Amino acid sequence: MYTLKKSLGQHFLKDENIIQKIVTVLKQEQFECLLEVGPGGGALTKHIMELPGVDFKAVELDEEKVNYLSGKYPLLKDKLIHRSFLDMDKPFAEPFVVIGNFPYNISTQILFKLLEWKEDVPCVIGMFQKEVAERAASKEGSKVYGVLSVLVQAYYTVEYLFDVSNNCFDPPPKVQSGVIRLRRKTALPAFRSERAFWVLVKTAFNQRRKTMRNAVKSLFDTEVLKDEIFSRRAETLSIEEFAALTFRMK
Repeated sequence: MYTLKKSLGQHFLKDENIIQKIVTVLKQEQFECLLEVGPGGGALTKHIMELPGVDFKAVELDEEKVNYLSGKYPLLKDKLIHRSFLDMDKPFAEPFVVIGNFPYNISTQILFKLLEWKEDVPCVIGMFQKEVAERAASKEGSKVYGVLSVLVQAYYTVEYLFDVSNNCFDPPPKVQSGVIRLRRKTALPAFRSERAFWVLVKTAFNQRRKTMRNAVKSLFDTEVLKDEIFSRRAETLSIEEFAALTFRMK
């Protein structure tokens, strides 16, 4: 068998009903290439590695799990990538879907890594710590709406699909979990440049308790800052409003 490593944030899904729900969501998508992140003990892997007509790969940092999966599922022999997802190169030359019970200790970093690959990743289906899943899916006006919400939703439509109890894992994590689906948008918000958009969003939320006028004053001329929109806080601005403001930056 294998051991569980707290240092890698390992909590393995054991509830077959939840596993089947995730697989059902995956089967709603059309794709030819699939990457699973963090297969662990293979709870999801055993259901998706033999999907017909799909080129499947899985990335796993833990050498023990790589050896375990290779031994238990001979079909995976040449499909396992032994390294950190955060350090890997793109696994396919063609577009690919990403799925996983993502390690909670790097889940936000995983989403930002996926944004680097957004042109090649039309869909992501993943289980995250519930707090991260809610942040990724939240809309303006929510207390958890922030940098992650705006930057992910600028490129993807995010659906919060369902909660997952901590009792569905071995060992049970101290937090609840949530499954979300990201589908890439066909039309992006109109911004001056991607860099300007990212700088504005990150600067605005860096001091989220302040009004926009105080939080982003370094990015705009004094005359522009007189506009009423700068009296609001970052958490009240929509993605489209952030994008529109990029055209007024210095």
